[in-house]
Amino acid sequence: MKPLLATCAILAIGILPAPILANPFETQLPNGLRIIVKEDRRAPTAVHMVWYRAGSMDEKDGTSGVAHALEHLMFKGTKNLRSGEFNKRVAEAGGRDNAFTSRDYTAYFQIVPRAALPEMMKLESDRMSNLTLDAKEFASEIKVVMEERRLRTDDNPHALVHEALNSVIFQAHPYRRPIIGWMDDLEHMTWQDARDWYRQWYAPNNAYVVVVGDVDHREVFRLARQYYGPLKAHALPERKPQNEPEQVGLRRVSVKAPAELPYLAMAWKAPKLRDVQKDRDPYALEVLAAVLDGHDASRFARNLVRGSRVAQSAGAGYDATLRGEANFVLDGQPAAGRTIVELEAALRAEIKHIQDEGVSAEELTRVKTQSIAAQIYKRDSLMAQAMEIGGAEAAGQSWRDIDILLEKLKGVTAEEVQAVAKKYFKDDTLSIAVLDPQPVEQSKPRKPFGAVRH
Repeated sequence: MKPLLATCAILAIGILPAPILANPFETQLPNGLRIIVKEDRRAPTAVHMVWYRAGSMDEKDGTSGVAHALEHLMFKGTKNLRSGEFNKRVAEAGGRDNAFTSRDYTAYFQIVPRAALPEMMKLESDRMSNLTLDAKEFASEIKVVMEERRLRTDDNPHALVHEALNSVIFQAHPYRRPIIGWMDDLEHMTWQDARDWYRQWYAPNNAYVVVVGDVDHREVFRLARQYYGPLKAHALPERKPQNEPEQVGLRRVSVKAPAELPYLAMAWKAPKLRDVQKDRDPYALEVLAAVLDGHDASRFARNLVRGSRVAQSAGAGYDATLRGEANFVLDGQPAAGRTIVELEAALRAEIKHIQDEGVSAEELTRVKTQSIAAQIYKRDSLMAQAMEIGGAEAAGQSWRDIDILLEKLKGVTAEEVQAVAKKYFKDDTLSIAVLDPQPVEQSKPRKPFGAVRH
């Protein structure tokens, strides 16, 4: 289960003296770039992240995967740096760096000694506007991307199932396309496609910077004005609504792939979080997911894995904080000697039991306590704090909402959990994908085209 972007308002249970996110500071440059700084002086380290509001959901048919392909190319040369020099400079500063692409955004980060922060800002501002997209570099790197797809999707039966599931859940919405891209699109992608994507979306008015660590926000703002301030804003492509039509019946898809065991994934349409203050159902669905699969004593582990032993594994997942549309997912593998049909029935029965009987006060208390406790551990990581701030902003919320999210989660009642179980788990909004395992060939691993970054 992925927790809601609940933060560290542990204040409410008396563990910490004040909310962890009490001190973020924010400013905006004239070119539209926002700078968010969280001061945390416990170690002489800083996390520097640049988030672009452009992910796979912004792609067009025929160029799926271009957001992720450009992420790879951002580590190549600029007008001021040779290819590979970016990583070298970060390493020489005693830091590490990487990037990641999602459906909603693309983000780049460095974790460095605090003294190296100005150099990181200089490097990131350089590639925000000065990337050189070379046809030869692209031809080499797109092979790496294709190999990444082979390793992570084509050779991963569970990933294939979820790719197929998304393609039937969503028929109009861009979440139907895989982040890594369809292989045919990757094979026909050109360096001009990557260049066009870069020119369209990589601009200061479509980005924000998050800095967390042993820093003074006033100095960070000064550095931001120095390095990012001269960059020019430009008009962004129009983002038109791409709403999914109402689903009017159960959808099923089967995937054949080499595997030892079958696998089942079930997804119901569910609401995303739109209004942090007024919405109630997303918080109740988050608690429901935790009751089913939030800890070792959750219902799936207790009833399906250790109890009836119908499942070797069973999980529940729900993410309300995204730009697109949300789903509530149950998945699992049947135990030896049990079938997918039995597992599906068992998963449905657990939902039905909550619809009929509700959840206990003990279950509710345990879930809330664990959600709060998880934030204490998150506080130990500068990267986790930066991810939480950046993720909230990427989903359309604000870092100012993060404490509110946890308070709302803590306020969920047993009646609300039972109500959402009754409301959203209908067959007309359900999509099911099943892995039909095929014999596993005993062959030698293929030699990859090149190293995969992530």
